[in-house]
Amino acid sequence: MSKKKVAIVSHSLGEGGAERFAGLLTFMLEDSGFEVHSIIVNDCVDYSYTGTLFNLEKENSGSFSFFKKLKKGKSLRNYLIQNNIEIVIDGRSRNVLLRELITKFIYRDFRIFYIVHSYNLQIYFPSSKFWSRILYKNAEALICVSKAIEEKVKSLFELNNTTTICNPFFIAEEELKKEILETKKVILFFGRFEEKVKNFALMLEAFSQSKIFEKGYYLHLMGAGNDLDFIQQKIKELNLIDFVEIFPFMQNPFDKVQEAKFTVLTSNFEGFPLSVVESLALGTPVIAVDCNSGPREIIQNGFNGLLVENHNPKAFAEAMNKFADDSELYNFCKKNAAESVKHLSLKNIAEQWKNLLNHQ
Repeated sequence: MSKKKVAIVSHSLGEGGAERFAGLLTFMLEDSGFEVHSIIVNDCVDYSYTGTLFNLEKENSGSFSFFKKLKKGKSLRNYLIQNNIEIVIDGRSRNVLLRELITKFIYRDFRIFYIVHSYNLQIYFPSSKFWSRILYKNAEALICVSKAIEEKVKSLFELNNTTTICNPFFIAEEELKKEILETKKVILFFGRFEEKVKNFALMLEAFSQSKIFEKGYYLHLMGAGNDLDFIQQKIKELNLIDFVEIFPFMQNPFDKVQEAKFTVLTSNFEGFPLSVVESLALGTPVIAVDCNSGPREIIQNGFNGLLVENHNPKAFAEAMNKFADDSELYNFCKKNAAESVKHLSLKNIAEQWKNLLNHQ
């Protein structure tokens, strides 16, 4: 029996959570018996993937901006037809109406699934509710990565072709089984250096207020992004140079995560943050703000981590000290961490994707 052919369309396979997920999805679908094609709009590949890669940027280099976009659209359509693609999964940001109307035309005749990765719907929907409905009402499904996102999409756009499939963790068995004899006095953030999403101002302010560095703790920030200068400036402003270290992006930061006492998330908004899921899967508790969306669907306060009111540096500082000082609470959260996200294993989430794509 010939395999169903699926194309995953994303901006790239580098840097962000949505791009990282696009790489993960290739493995899930290949293991589920699909023939997988990744189509990327921009030439950036940092994350692992499997199957065939088609790089629209490389195929259409050298043209001026507007013509380049038209050529990319034509290349995309040709590739889908020539490779007999049956299913398209689109995980790009999709808020420019004209571009999306053209893309809808490019996608005609294919079964289309769209992913919504963030609670900030402005990234995935044009500003007009009317046109958003036109764009999406005939899609096979709008796949939301959290229940909160699905509820928001349903109520805002009155669409009934929505479903929720959460992001999985993809960590090798040997990594999960590694025994870390003793954690270091390190608080870790790993992810994209993007202030308007991740809110490093809050994180650094809370770390400063906590005075936890007086107990020998350090804050490690690992990642890449456009706001490195802002973060460095903020560290200087708060006189934290001796206590905060910045590390480059790592594709597999799992050793660092396991060695950390706990990891932190202070975002203004999220979708379903992989860093939280991966941290817990590796047995490292998390302190996260209760932002929309994701953390409250993953973290059970006082069970596998601490959930803190957002935009409240004092409350976040207190939570940090709680984990540093209350070993009974900390050890209880640590003991429960891995088990609490078992349902988000790659195998379980792959099964949900397989069922959705095979449903006619």
